[in-house]
Amino acid sequence: MRAFAILLGLCSAFFVFYEARLLVVTGFLQHTRAGGQGAYIGAVVFPLLALALGWAARKAWRRG
Repeated sequence: MRAFAILLGLCSAFFVFYEARLLVVTGFLQHTRAGGQGAYIGAVVFPLLALALGWAARKAWRRG
């Protein structure tokens, strides 16, 4: 169970990194190209995924 918790934690860290990358690349969403609404969706979804995966990792770690 702890190996699964580590995997979930790494996935959570990936989405934290990807959110930071998204914000840097788009200049904190100031410079999005026309039709680039996916950046706005990612700005909402990536932190939610990171939080959910982090919560699941913590639960799995305590269970293990």
